[in-house]
Amino acid sequence: MMRPIITLFTVAFVAACGANDPPIRPSGNVGVSVGPNGVTPNVGVGATNGNFTVGLSL
Repeated sequence: MMRPIITLFTVAFVAACGANDPPIRPSGNVGVSVGPNGVTPNVGVGATNGNFTVGLSL
């Protein structure tokens, strides 16, 4: 009988403290730049969850 009660309180605590973060959304872009040195391709990939963003541009 104690195990379901402890499980219920644990789930309620985790939900209340914000442990269920928003999902991670991937992002990407592709481009071409034309300048005096010729044509240059641009590529970028990244991911964000709202508060934290990480990315890589080539």
